[in-house]
Amino acid sequence: MIKIGVVGDIGSGKTFVANSFGYPVFNADDEVVKIYKKDKKIFLKLKNKLPKYITRFPVDKDEITNAILNNQNNLNKIIKIVHKEVKKKLNFFLMKNKNKKIVILDIPLLIENKLFNKKDLLVFVDSNKKDIDKRIKKRPNFNSKLLNIFKKIQLSPSYKKKKSHFIIKNTFTKKPVKDEVKKIINKIL
Repeated sequence: MIKIGVVGDIGSGKTFVANSFGYPVFNADDEVVKIYKKDKKIFLKLKNKLPKYITRFPVDKDEITNAILNNQNNLNKIIKIVHKEVKKKLNFFLMKNKNKKIVILDIPLLIENKLFNKKDLLVFVDSNKKDIDKRIKKRPNFNSKLLNIFKKIQLSPSYKKKKSHFIIKNTFTKKPVKDEVKKIINKIL
């Protein structure tokens, strides 16, 4: 199985690119949403660590946001609890798809959390900063302070770009991205 990690800046279109490969995708952001909605054990752990902020199940994203904005150390507490569960879900995804030729990993902190092996391939999604900013500001619940906190825990896009085996220029139009993805697949298969 070839594992392809899709990396890039926040809002660069990693999920769009990941889904363009046409192979099974592990989307860590989607898994976190599911954990907040369905995992009572994780809720209880978060409530135990952050009783002033986490008060109801399913976990409310606004409560998570408030906890992080009120004290940046709370982000580390949340990460410690939630990332263990995401890693379990990643391992399950990899086992379930062990017979697939390729799987795609759409994990924002893939490099930072050392969730890839040296044999895995990295694809960097390169997008124009102005386009990224425009897209991010359109997101529901956009919060510039929260965005800056998340950017601080991520490695720089230039570092990720340097570490990557392939670079896809994302202009936020389907055809050029699909063409680049096709070229990558042809090179690796």
